[in-house]
Amino acid sequence: MKNDFKHIIESIGEDPNREGLLRTPERAAKAMEYLTQGYHQSLDDIVNNAVFTSDMDEMIIVKDIELYSLCEHHLLPFVGKCHVAYLPKGKVIGLSKIPRIVDMHARRLQIQERLTQEIANTILEVTGASGVGVIIEAKHFCMMMRGVQKQNSVMSTSVMLGGFREDRGTRNEFLTLVKN
Repeated sequence: MKNDFKHIIESIGEDPNREGLLRTPERAAKAMEYLTQGYHQSLDDIVNNAVFTSDMDEMIIVKDIELYSLCEHHLLPFVGKCHVAYLPKGKVIGLSKIPRIVDMHARRLQIQERLTQEIANTILEVTGASGVGVIIEAKHFCMMMRGVQKQNSVMSTSVMLGGFREDRGTRNEFLTLVKN
């Protein structure tokens, strides 16, 4: 990958042998590997058996999870926050595993719509919950740095599964708690 970044530098008309750019291909390759590490992570390793039997059946929410991803159309970042809720049905997941699941999916080339769906489906799969709600609010650098150049636009996506989709009261409780 290092040589690919060197070629990109040459293609834009820069000299990869210039002092400030000598190690840039190597640094860029390492950065890209980090930003896309989700392709090399497994759900089993991330969850690491941290799913526990519980009588809890009330809503569990983890909100304001920072996320960083790369737009698959322009390879530019989108950044924001993710709110995840689920209705346990006999099992709860370790608290730190929810942000790790968000990161695993975000650290891939993505579109926000699919990212939201993947997170929701994964939480449902791991917990067996009776419902899952996921909301992502993010700013997209492809809209900020190029194209329409709108600095303050925020895209919001949501996926509601099970009880969050079927029960308006549950959905409204989630939406209200996320906004507080």
